[in-house]
Amino acid sequence: MQDIMKDKLNHILLFIPTYNEAGNISLLIDKILKLKLNLDILIIDDNSSDGTGKIADELSIQHSNIFVIHRQERGIGGAHLKGIKYAYEKKYNLLITMDADFSHDPKDIPLFIEKSKHCEVIVGTRFKLNNSLKDWSLFRKIITYCGHFLTRTFLRLPYDSSGGFRLYCLKKIDKCYFDNITSCYYEFFFESLTLLHIQGFNIGEVPICLPKRTYGSSKMKFMHMFIGLYRLFKLSIVLLLFRKRFSSQDFLGDKK
Repeated sequence: MQDIMKDKLNHILLFIPTYNEAGNISLLIDKILKLKLNLDILIIDDNSSDGTGKIADELSIQHSNIFVIHRQERGIGGAHLKGIKYAYEKKYNLLITMDADFSHDPKDIPLFIEKSKHCEVIVGTRFKLNNSLKDWSLFRKIITYCGHFLTRTFLRLPYDSSGGFRLYCLKKIDKCYFDNITSCYYEFFFESLTLLHIQGFNIGEVPICLPKRTYGSSKMKFMHMFIGLYRLFKLSIVLLLFRKRFSSQDFLGDKK
């Protein structure tokens, strides 16, 4: 009984948001399961029109450690917040998040888990390895490096702040920090990391390579870019005026 309880206390949840990933999700899950890691998998599907949700349901029937949530809403940030809420409710210790389009390699998951012994938050970084983005188009490289420049300059984040390959040590991070985030789209990534950075959590990085996209297509629209830029500049102004008020003690005190 003690061993069972110990396993449960150390349980890991891998969260994968999906939207029109019917051609990817089964193969991705197969690669993850072949790693033989002791973890559960949560798929949150945002009302895909290509049958992704149905495939996810079939996978959950075949595997007892796969769970599926269907949302009528759409938005990568909202899906992540839903996955984080689920992880807290089910009392997982570690939450790993990754994309379903093979831009994140399942083989890197053990590196995140190993590094979590020393950090509360782990992010996959595209800016540590020389060949990380070598197969990307010039346009995607420009967008990626511009985003990195803006978050470093205006939010003072030295990390890769716009990627979704992450690990959170939930037993060390109070749920209230995520309760204060309302981002529905891609701005969730830099807003959540900004908050955790300001609160003084130890944030580590795992260098990752992102291959040329061979599965599916990008879900980001120009509207999302404009919303992200607006939220970034708005957050930078708030931090410029009130950064000192965002100490961990004051923040928790306000929530309680």
